Amino acid sequence: MIQTILCRRTRLTLLAGSSALVLAACGDQPLDFDLRGLGGGFSTAEAATGPLANRPRPDDRGVISYPNYQVAVAERGDTLIDVAERVGLDAATLARYNGIEPDIELRKGEIVALPSRVAEPSPATGAASTGPIRPDIGALASGAIDRAPATPGVQTAALPPAPAAPAQTGKEPIRHRVARGETAYTISRLYNVPVKALAEWNGLGPDFAIREGQFLLIPVPKQAPPRRTNEPLPSAITLPGTGSPTPTPPSATKPLPQDEPPKKAAAPVAAAAGAAATVAATPPKPVADVGQASASSRMEVPVRGTIIRGYIKGKNEGLNIKAAPGTPVKAADKGTVAAITKSAEGVPIVVVRHEENLLTVYANVTEVSVKKGDSVKRGEPIAKLRDGNDAYVHFEVRKGFDSVDPAPYIE
Repeated sequence: MIQTILCRRTRLTLLAGSSALVLAACGDQPLDFDLRGLGGGFSTAEAATGPLANRPRPDDRGVISYPNYQVAVAERGDTLIDVAERVGLDAATLARYNGIEPDIELRKGEIVALPSRVAEPSPATGAASTGPIRPDIGALASGAIDRAPATPGVQTAALPPAPAAPAQTGKEPIRHRVARGETAYTISRLYNVPVKALAEWNGLGPDFAIREGQFLLIPVPKQAPPRRTNEPLPSAITLPGTGSPTPTPPSATKPLPQDEPPKKAAAPVAAAAGAAATVAATPPKPVADVGQASASSRMEVPVRGTIIRGYIKGKNEGLNIKAAPGTPVKAADKGTVAAITKSAEGVPIVVVRHEENLLTVYANVTEVSVKKGDSVKRGEPIAKLRDGNDAYVHFEVRKGFDSVDPAPYIE
């Protein structure tokens, strides 16, 4: 039972800290509230193993063609009716296939999946080349011909260049259809690509919002990462230290002087023994009780109770304060509710943003009475303590990315 409670508290600490880290970084990109699987923090940014290619340029109709499917790229102010008219498809069919009403305005650069193939891109449609984008097998075939042995008696002649436009070459990306509950962040983690690259390829907005049934193109790598080889170093390379003479240490030629034995000090030893006995006889300090903060305190105590676990950097990033079940949990200072999320066990976590780049986190609570974006006053109830042995709040103070000891703020 005790081990289960400790494991639960550890998970709450990790989840509360991870949610605060996300909020501290929200100046660069929107928040990711999908906190499943968080252990030591997470990062959806820059997860790709190599550089990614740019999305191919569409033709004048907005069509990008691959061997297994085609997509259209929306222009600013387009609706599915406009896209359907340009590519020659029925607007209602196009709307059903993409799960969006035909008269809703699309974002510039948004990807629209085509349910059936239209005329292939060509110079007539504004494309630099013709046909769907296929793997570059021409270079492979040319290399194979060059490596083939010559056949006696067979004469070859170079063919004149074909007048047609060259075929498009590239790599066909995976086309992912968004399922219910998925976000741009979960999809980017699924395919190990940066969420920003996913947004650029699919014309997503600054909030990275996607809808159920939407088709997304997964960015393809520009080049494969270099392979690691286990080949030995060339013999011509001289390893560090090779051929350098090793100097003889002074202790090898002349012995060190003998140290004098330390003098015995009877009185200090006896005094030390007495002090040790006094320390051993001193009972451990009781767990601290926290009451109402003074008027000069930087923050209010969220709950009047007993600190059952103190702040330990890297192990417990806040204070665990126990009180009676149902006790109101109050905001430590005035601020704005930045996020309300849940732990892996479904227990609410509230994060409040304050001035001076400070965040406070209230985990292991229930009956949350505020919502995201609400302004709260110092001492205003925002939740309550849970029942039974879980009647405690895990309270954190974070400055930017880092947790700090909450004690100086509430003393």
